[in-house]
Amino acid sequence: MCLLIEKKRPKEPEPVKMSSDSLSSRKFWKKPKFAPQIGWFAFLGLMLSLNASAADRPNVLFIMTDDQGYWDTGATGNPHIDTPSMDRLAADGTQFRRYYAAPVCAPTRAGVMTGRYYLRTGLYNTRFGGDSMGKDETTVAQLLKQAGYRTGLFGKWHLGKYPGYQPQERGFDEFFGHYHGHIERYEFPDQVYHNGKPVEARGYVSDLFSDAAIDFIEATATTGDDPFFCALMFNAPHSPWLLDTSHTNQPEGDKLLAKYLERGLPLREARIYALIERVDQNIGRVLAKLDELDLAKDTLVIFTSDNGGVSKFWKGGMNGSKSSTYEGGVRAPCFARWSGVVPAGGVVEGQASHVDWLPTFCELAGVELPADLKLDGKSLVPLLKAGQGATHREYVYHTWDRYFPNPDKRWSISDQRWKLLGLFGESATPSPSSWKLFDLQGDPGESKNLATKHPEIVERLRTEFVRWFDDVTDGITYGPIRIPVGHPAEDPVEIEPSWAAWEGENINYTFDGYDWDTIDGWKSPGEKAAWRLDVIEPARYLVKLSYGCRPLDAGGVLRLSSGNSKLDHTVIATTTAEQFELFDAGEIELGKGEVGLTAEVVSAPGRELMRLNGIHLERVK
Repeated sequence: MCLLIEKKRPKEPEPVKMSSDSLSSRKFWKKPKFAPQIGWFAFLGLMLSLNASAADRPNVLFIMTDDQGYWDTGATGNPHIDTPSMDRLAADGTQFRRYYAAPVCAPTRAGVMTGRYYLRTGLYNTRFGGDSMGKDETTVAQLLKQAGYRTGLFGKWHLGKYPGYQPQERGFDEFFGHYHGHIERYEFPDQVYHNGKPVEARGYVSDLFSDAAIDFIEATATTGDDPFFCALMFNAPHSPWLLDTSHTNQPEGDKLLAKYLERGLPLREARIYALIERVDQNIGRVLAKLDELDLAKDTLVIFTSDNGGVSKFWKGGMNGSKSSTYEGGVRAPCFARWSGVVPAGGVVEGQASHVDWLPTFCELAGVELPADLKLDGKSLVPLLKAGQGATHREYVYHTWDRYFPNPDKRWSISDQRWKLLGLFGESATPSPSSWKLFDLQGDPGESKNLATKHPEIVERLRTEFVRWFDDVTDGITYGPIRIPVGHPAEDPVEIEPSWAAWEGENINYTFDGYDWDTIDGWKSPGEKAAWRLDVIEPARYLVKLSYGCRPLDAGGVLRLSSGNSKLDHTVIATTTAEQFELFDAGEIELGKGEVGLTAEVVSAPGRELMRLNGIHLERVK
């Protein structure tokens, strides 16, 4: 008998538009019952690590790409792509044939950092403010830093952008990269940060992140004896699939693109393959630096990706792609190299997970894990040292619903042989009759649904999946974090449109690359957007509005209010609605603690009030 179990299932909200009433009453992230403290075991971990030999405490270079599929390397059988550096890591080390990421990026990154499935961390989305990992989480960087490692992250973070959530506050000594799920400029990037401060950079983004990693490794090696943990998190080959196009480097990008076009790939696929090869070239540079510094023998190098692939030209017979829970959406390439410790040419067939890295690295570093830290990960050290293993995890679980954690719409569970899966669209009604059961040993391409032939396996796997879902969501409710205002490290603070709940017949939210999102279309009095704030310093705040407005639409009035304080702003024209300027709107009083901020249409003489791109709040001193 098939089970559709809805035990403890939270009520699903409307996916996009939410009223201000529902916003004010919704429960948000709650502090877990445990509050892991790492100070009490720091001394023990440090003593264990200092007494260990260099061979027992390797440097760790963790390399992760963005949207690269299992099938997107030569080592995993792709005959059309050139990835010599990735292939070298596979040949010189051990491959994990069934290594699983999450269906999308931020959930995988939360799992890597915490050793816990992302739903435990309060993170539930890749935007809309749901991509912030809970501040009470303990990260692998914190644990390794306590053990004497120097820690750095270079590239994509995507686990929180506001103070308290940034990498340099989560255990990393050095951070250079970006907070969002993707950036719009791959050359001369302007959406990047260094230790919390916005910066600009010259050059191509994959080169820049690799340069930063190389400099971090070299500086660590030449200034002391501390081991390093370096996370090199490429943002490629994620869209917008941009190659070198600047004045000086444009021919180099064209050469790679032309090569793959000549091999018969369509333009989109040629761009993705060329982006992967550019990453491969940079991995080669980092590996060469390890050789130059005589660090290769002392460094565990991990290469993997953050979710299933987006390329379509050659998939090696796999079903699905990024954001699905088919194998093609959750299996990722994974190679591990540590000369003299991890056997060359090894192959692990046992299913492994992205949540396994924290206990793996901590075991190698001699770190005692806090007793009250509930981990989902299981150390891979025995498999790494053996270079083989037929089993590892009894089950691997996947679930993904953009707007709210959901055990029914897009999910799967697998053991070493069987996989049960459900995929449903926004309008579909989940039903056990639509579940699919695959024998991954005989049907790795997931083409033959055997659910009706093995109802007892379906029941076992579904029951286990629901048990897991109830466990990882227990005691947690999901929604955007409160935006900290008045934090000394970020004054002014920018409030993004995507973090709002909005209501009204005409109001609309337009997603366009995070920093260019807008609330638009609103024109009827009373249509509004509301944000949840956490005011650290109560004071009067100068309000600046970033927006665009057609000349014919100018003259409308927007009211901003918080508690009993309010101000009205008369909308000024820009050259076009898609060109944003920053306008002074006046001052507003914000009380301490958890408060709301509302932007509401008072009047609009044209077809829309404005296209609101952001609100800047700066404390009046």
